[in-house]
Amino acid sequence: MASAADEDLAASKTDGFKVGEKKTVEEYAKLDQNDESLNRWKASLGISNSPALPVDPKDTRRCVIHSLALEVAGRPDITIDLSVPGALESLKTKPFAIKEGAKFRMKATFKVQHEVLSGLKYIQVVKRKGIKVSKDEEMLGSYAPNTQEKPIYEKKFAEDEAPSGMIARGHYEAASRFVDDDDKEHLRFDWSFDIAKDWK
Repeated sequence: MASAADEDLAASKTDGFKVGEKKTVEEYAKLDQNDESLNRWKASLGISNSPALPVDPKDTRRCVIHSLALEVAGRPDITIDLSVPGALESLKTKPFAIKEGAKFRMKATFKVQHEVLSGLKYIQVVKRKGIKVSKDEEMLGSYAPNTQEKPIYEKKFAEDEAPSGMIARGHYEAASRFVDDDDKEHLRFDWSFDIAKDWK
């Protein structure tokens, strides 16, 4: 039985949608090579003739999230390097401040390895004093394994605006996960932030 937290972070489903048959990068590259529209689609996925990055065969992860950042115009990015030991744990215990009414966006850098990653999504649930105040889901797209030509992917999320006013100020807890069309979880973490009158 799924917990309430698992249900909160479940990806939305589209009625009638079925995940397509899995193919290797080589199979996609050879698929209908004379079809111009299919070639444009393959290029949009990053399928190219560039040599693949070397991958440790013992590392079975398909998607490795390298960093998360909060981007605000006119301010330096707040970046969390996830390769640093304890980085995920500090996200929950060391909240960062966001000025009320500020416009911001999240961005992630990540690497795809082994096979094509289909339908990567970011899901986030925000709670205040234990009560859910929002759930957001952002489709990030489908990606081929990284190559020497494209060693890392960066995805900027849609712009958001922090709530404002005395009632909105305070401490918020959030839970987030990266998941794909196969409902395979690539990263899950808890974090917190404070909505403040000004930047700290």
